[in-house]
Amino acid sequence: MKKTPNTVERVISKAVEDEEFRSRLLTNPKHAIEREIGTTLVDGHEIVVHEETDSTTHLVLPPRDKLTSAERESAKTGAASLEFLKKTMHDPAPPLRNPSGKAATLSLSSLDSESLATAARETIRRGLDFVKSTVEDNGAWHCIRFNLGNPEIPRHYEKPPFITAFCTLALQSSREPKARGLCARAKEYLVHTMEFPGFWRYYLHLPQDLDSTTLCSLVVDSHPWIGLGRNVARILANKDDEGRFMTWLLDVGQPDVVAPFRIEADPVLNANVIAYLGDIEETKEAQQWLVELITEGSPIEGSSKWYPDPVSLYYAISRAMTCAHPVLDKLSPALADRILGLRNEEGDFANIFQAAQAVSALYNIGLVDRIDVKWQIDQIISWQNVDGSWPEILAFGDQSLQWGAVGQIGHGSESVTSAFCIEALERLLESLEF
Repeated sequence: MKKTPNTVERVISKAVEDEEFRSRLLTNPKHAIEREIGTTLVDGHEIVVHEETDSTTHLVLPPRDKLTSAERESAKTGAASLEFLKKTMHDPAPPLRNPSGKAATLSLSSLDSESLATAARETIRRGLDFVKSTVEDNGAWHCIRFNLGNPEIPRHYEKPPFITAFCTLALQSSREPKARGLCARAKEYLVHTMEFPGFWRYYLHLPQDLDSTTLCSLVVDSHPWIGLGRNVARILANKDDEGRFMTWLLDVGQPDVVAPFRIEADPVLNANVIAYLGDIEETKEAQQWLVELITEGSPIEGSSKWYPDPVSLYYAISRAMTCAHPVLDKLSPALADRILGLRNEEGDFANIFQAAQAVSALYNIGLVDRIDVKWQIDQIISWQNVDGSWPEILAFGDQSLQWGAVGQIGHGSESVTSAFCIEALERLLESLEF
């Protein structure tokens, strides 16, 4: 369903004009709204419709803030609020292990398709076992925050909602019961961390941001705040003069830590916004910007502050293409060329994380047949560690060196890489011919 800023107004307008709908809305709000907007809303969240009269006026108050006033005031100090920042982190993370070299060397690509599919399915299940061992009971995924400019700086675990959404969207590709269970728990965690009327932060001491908000919204799209588009108007208001969406939601009284180096328009972020909002008039300019980035031969390297690997942009655009067909459909051939152009002369991608996102991006645009499916399955299987994980690879992070080596922050973990490798294997299995 396309998200619009007036979904609630549309429901109210119909109730004013259609007495039968009004009656159904008052009797069974959830069912009436579901039929009207064409989606199923999550159970366990009550919807109450009030009918005003000539002698009765209703005032609807927003939910109480999940943070205390003292915590919110502490957050306003931004980067200086180290104690506030620590609430998002865990114990120091272990050193990076197995940074290079495949965990397995036996070739499986010579197997018949059925045997290869069996091996891939076993690999996926081992990967899910590993992922399950790293996800908290409340559904929160972990990531590792590390410094690429100075490896002596301690590595730390973190669990911002963004990580959970980032990995859950990849894991939704799997129909394995264990994957479905992880996704269900993740949704509960994201709902718990959501701020009214449907926004999220990466860290508690940072402002709300559209990257976290759109990815989390895609995961919990059946929640009434999201299903009714309660967060849409504010998202649409956060654009620059060229119609491109900006990262941070900097309201009066909010933390200002990002103001000195605010990124105005990140292409991956814009693709994520389009994936959430769909093909609506308010996203046309952002869609056109992405089209021009891909089709006009513009250098992609360095176009995103937060995602240094171009494959992240291609992956995000491919997801947006499934939601915004009219404008972005024509990107498929050029996008496939860009993705395949990441390979070296031997046909290998730079690392297993890049390979996994490349495979899924090609699948999303219907061109996964442009790679050797059996060989790529073999490659992904061969990189799996004995414990079921795949190697930790930089997934995203600010590499601009705005603050020197100390500020060259990267984010990634074995569980993050594993989520995307599982997605790629699931996509490849769908494309494997028996």
